Amino acid sequence: MSQKLKIDVYVELICPWCLIGKRNLSLAVEQLAVTLPELHVELDWHLVQLVPQVPREGWPFAEFYLRRLGSPEAVRQRQAQVKAAAAQAGVDIDLARIQRFPNTTLAHRLLALCAKQRAFAMDALLDRLFAANFQRGEDIGDLALLLDIAQELDLDREAAREWLATGPAELPAEPPLVSAVPLFVFNEQLALSGAQSPEALLSAIGKQLRALA
Repeated sequence: MSQKLKIDVYVELICPWCLIGKRNLSLAVEQLAVTLPELHVELDWHLVQLVPQVPREGWPFAEFYLRRLGSPEAVRQRQAQVKAAAAQAGVDIDLARIQRFPNTTLAHRLLALCAKQRAFAMDALLDRLFAANFQRGEDIGDLALLLDIAQELDLDREAAREWLATGPAELPAEPPLVSAVPLFVFNEQLALSGAQSPEALLSAIGKQLRALA
């Protein structure tokens, strides 16, 4: 008898831990396909805007993190921590290429359009936006870049332009339960936060499935 597992995933595009968490989740789901082929896994992505006060043009990346963490040494330590976790997950992150800390409103709107028109492409769009920010050093708050990305994924460029231009000035706030990202919620019952390892995610999934048995 087949089982269904719904995973709600809350992420923010400017958070490297969300990129790492997404990769680890993909590895966990791939493992589930081998060990539990009868299990149907449904992923539902939710975007959280961590720093909504960022202006449309963004902030200088280095200056933002220096203000946020307080000292160059603290920045170096945090970046080393991120790089180590990314390497363990098999994710390329090149923080040295990032020049702007972007406003993610338009990128979130583009994801909403994708969910509406080409839901099957959501995973690819998330990967492309994460790669733009963390691997290519591109400004994902830039309208022209987002339209190029939309076109790459076969979204109509002019429809995307109109959608991005006419959306709300701010994104709706997420429910209060989302205080940190990434956040994984299994069947709307069991929640796990942080860039968890594939093993930790599989353990949580196993616990949830046993509770349903």
